[in-house]
Formats: sequence, structure tokens, C-alpha cells
Amino acid sequence: MTAGTAVEAGASTAEEDAMRRAIELAATALGRTSPNPVVGCVLLGPTGRPVGEGFHRGAGHMHAETEALATAGSRARGGTAVVTLEPCAHQGRTGPCADALLSAGVARVVYAVPDPDPVATGGAQKLLAAGVSVAGGVLRAEAERGNELWLTAVRQGRPCVTWKFGGSLDGRSAAPDGTSRWITGSESRADAHTLRAQHDAVLVGSGTLRADDPHLGLRHGVAGRPPLRVVLDRTGSISSRARVLDDAAPTLVVVGRGVAAPRLPGRHEVVELPAPGGRLDLKALTDVLYGRGLRSVLVEGGARLAAAFASRGLLDRVVGYVAPVLLGSAGRAVLDDFGAGTLSEGLRLQLSDVRQLGSDVKLVLRTRPLDEAGVPC
Repeated sequence: MTAGTAVEAGASTAEEDAMRRAIELAATALGRTSPNPVVGCVLLGPTGRPVGEGFHRGAGHMHAETEALATAGSRARGGTAVVTLEPCAHQGRTGPCADALLSAGVARVVYAVPDPDPVATGGAQKLLAAGVSVAGGVLRAEAERGNELWLTAVRQGRPCVTWKFGGSLDGRSAAPDGTSRWITGSESRADAHTLRAQHDAVLVGSGTLRADDPHLGLRHGVAGRPPLRVVLDRTGSISSRARVLDDAAPTLVVVGRGVAAPRLPGRHEVVELPAPGGRLDLKALTDVLYGRGLRSVLVEGGARLAAAFASRGLLDRVVGYVAPVLLGSAGRAVLDDFGAGTLSEGLRLQLSDVRQLGSDVKLVLRTRPLDEAGVPC
């Protein structure tokens, strides 16, 4: 294809190596950029050697391309920008990245994922119109995985919902006597806190709140901004002494419309939602969270809440930490009241990753299959 007329599909070895580095850079900001995506950028000089790099650090900060240009200076002229997401073409808190690349005299742009945001898309065509060589879809599957939470949210118009559980090999989250600490090992628990830090919000139901009094903050040496803590408490019965109401992070308590709202200390909030049939409207919940700029939610309990998200088509990913222990049918199930009566009614998941953590196994699964480009069907 002729430069300046159409987006190309190929990339050089140096450009692919730069894209892998850009994907690594983008991942360093997971959990801190919403409502924006994570983006990494590497600039190659005219000889193909790296001359600058950057990543988006959060809303209001420089975009990845702008940060990389700042480090490269005049060395970017005549070079190549390698970016994990199509450069934006809109004016937000910062200027359009496509314009910044043009002003810097970049001769070629290589990106991995087309921007699905209708407000920001169009950067590739703007660059092409200015005579810049553009290649798209380079290492797209890898970049999709790194930016999966934001991409899913924009495509679905709601936060990407991940259900996390820790359980026994036979699918139990607690022994028959109710004990659950600790089914999984220390490596799994530390990894679960890293997972928590990558999400904008962590969510539990009132049953989990009463049974475990979770804190939902970050521990095990995991750094980062603590996610918003969300508690679904239809009747507004949360105790003022609940650990989620300390000052470590803000908490959103969601109650049914018309109930007496609990009085919460500090910066915590109460939100009322419809509760048809005695159950909070989860679609309304995801709409509220998306409207607040949240693009990812980690559901950590309980078993019926996870089933409710799954049965309503609101579940995107499952991360399970499975321990090599058997607890039997009398133990508490990791999933309850899902409602599949036949095998064909079950939710068939797509395995994405398997990893051993100590003596446990971590499984990452999606609820929708991926096409050849790594995009959910």
C-alpha cells in the first residue's frame, strides 16, 4: 500500500520490538488512568534506534505520545512512533496526539489497536491525510490483553466486570464449618491484591460483608491507588463499624430505592438504585459506575452476586485461584444460584491463561471468545 493513502498491515522487527516495550510501559499504569485507557509509546529515530518513550499516567496527564516526544525532542523528526492504541484526534484536557506527532515531524506511525472510542478515533486517517506512513494492527492481540479492561468497557458501554474467587479443587470457598482462611496460598493472595489494584472498583454483597467484614484495601506490599470500595446493601443495614468504612479509601454503599439511607462517616457515599423483586438492579449499577468514570469492577463476593452478574450477561472475565484441596459438597460453593438446568444452559468460558502460583493454579477466563485479531466476538 502507498504511504499516505491507506493503513498498512506490516511492521519491521525493530517496530515489533518497540511495540512489545510499549505494551510493557502501558501496563505500569493499570488501575490509575480511568476513564482513559492505558497507552504506551516508543519513538524510533530515522535509523530505527529508540530515542524516546512514554506512557499515559492518568487523566489530566500527558498522553503517551506526548510524553515520548518530550523525551525524544528533535530526535523524533523523520522517525517512527510505535503506540499501543491509535493516536487520538480529539481535543480533551490535552491536545490531539495526531497533531503532536505531525508537529514533531514524525514520518511513520505504527499502532496496535484501533481506538473504539467514537470521540477520540480518527487519528490514523488524520496522519494519512498529512502524508504520514501508518501501519495498524501490529501485535494487536498482545496489546488488546494489556488494555482489555478499558477496551471492554468502551465496547460494552459499561465497566468491564471481572469475578475473582479463591476455592478448592471441588469448587468450595469455605469448609462445612464456614472456615475459609486460608484455602489458597500466600502467592495467590498476593497476586489477588495485584489484580485488585488494577481495577477501578472492588465490589461485594451484604452477605460477604456480614460473614467476613472485608477491608477491600491493598495489602501484601502491593502499591497503587486503592480502588473504590462498593458494597451492595439493599436494606441499608451496614454497620458503622464495618472495616470498609475506614479512611483508607472511599466506599460507595448501594441501597434499594426508598430505604432509610445509612449514615456514613468521612468521604463515603450512599447511592439508591431500583430493587425489583428484592434484588438491586445490576444494569443500573453498572450505568452509575460507568457514569462516574469507572471502567473496571472486580467482584469479590459473594457466590450469589457473581451468579447474578453472570446470568444477566454482565460478566466479562473470571479469575480463579484454585487450591489442591477437597472440601466436599457440604462446603460453601464458589458460585450459587446460577440457574443452569441443562448443560447447554451453562455459561461456556474461554480459557485465556493458566499459571501456577505456589501450590495453587490461577485461571483467567473470558465469557466471550476472541477472533483472530484477539478481539472479543
